[in-house]
Amino acid sequence: MRNAIAPDPRQRAILDAAWQCFAAYGFRKTSMDDIARAAQMSRPALYQHYRNKEDIFRSLAAWYYDQAMIDVGKALAGQGDVQGALRAAMATQGAEIVKAMLSSPHGMDLIDSTKTTAADIVTEGEARLTAVYADWLAAQAQAGRVRLSAPAEQVAQTITAAMKGLKMDVPDFDSYRTRLATLADIVAAGLAKP
Repeated sequence: MRNAIAPDPRQRAILDAAWQCFAAYGFRKTSMDDIARAAQMSRPALYQHYRNKEDIFRSLAAWYYDQAMIDVGKALAGQGDVQGALRAAMATQGAEIVKAMLSSPHGMDLIDSTKTTAADIVTEGEARLTAVYADWLAAQAQAGRVRLSAPAEQVAQTITAAMKGLKMDVPDFDSYRTRLATLADIVAAGLAKP
């Protein structure tokens, strides 16, 4: 994982180690001992930073959304046409985590655990990402680069919902990337001015 709004270096090492454990063993089978060992620290030292594995998992979810906000914002702000900007933003949005989830035999467990353990963080994070896309869409419409068939917020909600759905219906990361590019192309074509 890259550095977003990062915790202190020790917490960062714990989050990296925890993510490796969750991907290797699944959320349910990962123990605090597994995480402590992977972070090269004692279990008591781990508890000085996090109460339990749910707390760690929630921190990972929050970190994911912080990083996604940065990545999507940069991609949309980059120079290029609407299609290129959308392709870049969608491709970068959580690419590392999605790749790890889709590559792990415990990917579905991780997705389910996110829903149960960090549902509030996911809801807030998705709203924040939707706002980034909506602001970009509104600016593009105002500049005359796109035509919106619905309010920017609604179009942005559709984009983020479609991206979430893709994760549930692909066999591997390469398929996900291919379908994501197709989705970006479809959205860009729909936004094109006649």
